[in-house]
Amino acid sequence: MSKQEKIDGFDANGPGLKDSGLFGLPFEVEEAEVVIIPVPWDVTVSFADGTSNGPEAIMWASKQIDLYYQGYKDAWKMGIAMRHIPTEWADLNKHYRKKAQEVIRKLEEGASESDDEVQVLVSEINEQCSELMEYVYSRSLSQLKNGKLVGILGGDHSTPFGLMKALAETQGEYGILQIDAHADLRNAYEGFTYSHASIMTNALSLQNVTKLVSVGVRDICDQEVATIENSAKRIVAFYDEELKFKEFNGINWNTVCDEIVTELPQKVYISFDIDGLDPSLCPSTGTPVAGGLSFEQAVYLIKKVVSSGRTIIGFDLVEVSPSESGWDTNVGARMLLQLCNQMGASNGRMPSANE
Repeated sequence: MSKQEKIDGFDANGPGLKDSGLFGLPFEVEEAEVVIIPVPWDVTVSFADGTSNGPEAIMWASKQIDLYYQGYKDAWKMGIAMRHIPTEWADLNKHYRKKAQEVIRKLEEGASESDDEVQVLVSEINEQCSELMEYVYSRSLSQLKNGKLVGILGGDHSTPFGLMKALAETQGEYGILQIDAHADLRNAYEGFTYSHASIMTNALSLQNVTKLVSVGVRDICDQEVATIENSAKRIVAFYDEELKFKEFNGINWNTVCDEIVTELPQKVYISFDIDGLDPSLCPSTGTPVAGGLSFEQAVYLIKKVVSSGRTIIGFDLVEVSPSESGWDTNVGARMLLQLCNQMGASNGRMPSANE
């Protein structure tokens, strides 16, 4: 059945079927304009785990979301699809998570990263994390070469580095818009080269990543602040406290978003850690921090990137951890749809002009 035949036979007003794809849509990866690569991985998280279960939980939550998207007629016809969740990586995650927990326990009890036993474990974990990065890189590069728009669905914040690397090769220079409670500028945190707390350090190792604009940061160490201050404006942080100060002094969010977007180059990658939102929207995430953006503030910022004429070349949505109520994954699925549609809009992939 062709893509058009699937569109013609699809009831956009009906319930998401059990065997349907992401958001209840009927599309396969080959037919979709936007392809999501799920990465069930949270080996190096330093507090609560569970985000490795995010992709599967978001897949199921997404089927409950209505597809109408204000501003674009029949946006769903663009086609969004997610690759199958790789069970082999989910199994490896469970194995190496136990090893990482042993490292963290030893460090918290006073062991040094130079201790022989710690070094052996860390080396083994780093090797496996490197293999995961290569897996994400190769899958991302393949989809990009097929003309797809690609997003990563984590998992923890270490998971999108492979896509960032693939985009640096295929897109040339670009900037990162990071929405996050944390700066993630640690140097191999707890000895882990690909720690979730080191993703932006790794991203900045890519020469074609020319700018990092972080929004909502409110949990940061002295070393990370020094890194930002000594970056010669390659890194610009809009701290949550400063954003709230502007709000309390009558500066509206539209004006603040203009300030943020002005710092970005033409090509933009969005790295969206769910803990960048107010924790009432993501209470089960691994490292929640009081403060943060509302859902609509985040969406408005992303839309401002698009309306500025900039192009969203890729994104990740990470650190969504399932809860018994399903609230976290409901919010995560809704943000995922926003990211997919806005990336499609910025690349001219929507099926029709604005309403």
